[in-house]
Amino acid sequence: MAAVPENPWFEIDDPDDEFGFSAAELAFAAALRERAGSWTVPLAHSWVGRPEDDSSLLALVGLSDQGYRISLVDIGVHVIGSTVRGDRLCNQLYFLPDQPTDLAMEATGSPQELAEHTATWFEAVLRKPIVRHEWEHNGQVYADRYLFADTGEGLCQSYNQTLAPQGQAENLIAAGHVRGRNWIQTSGLGRPNRVVNIRCHVEC
Repeated sequence: MAAVPENPWFEIDDPDDEFGFSAAELAFAAALRERAGSWTVPLAHSWVGRPEDDSSLLALVGLSDQGYRISLVDIGVHVIGSTVRGDRLCNQLYFLPDQPTDLAMEATGSPQELAEHTATWFEAVLRKPIVRHEWEHNGQVYADRYLFADTGEGLCQSYNQTLAPQGQAENLIAAGHVRGRNWIQTSGLGRPNRVVNIRCHVEC
């Protein structure tokens, strides 16, 4: 079994990229990593690099359901000069959303000050409890929804029409519980059969 790094947070995604970072970016990354080393939260995947368009320095944390190997949400910050902006990140390009969400953060300052603001923000999000709502039919889970338990903000969801009660999908579509290309939403399912704790900063 491979040894767990003493500080597994925010390693540089590609070591060769370090040579393309400015002194200020390297100072920010080092200060963020040092600050994260004192966290007492469950570990999550994290790294430092750049978004798809190389427009900024990127620090990212990916939250997942490790038991099911499902990615739930990526959160991260973009650092440009003396400004840092953080929020949920869009898809695998790691861009910030056009419209800030309730998680959004912005700060200005020195690299060390930006790292402190960023670490405080990341830690607060990492302490948010995550649960999975499950809906069952004939002993099988046909739909689930992950959300922050403290705010009810949804992270991701799935619906299997094949396993669902007969006629339910058509009723949900008719009632408008769909998005995009008829992606059925769990919002119309009522109370779940089970709520499972996925992530909490203290023992669940």
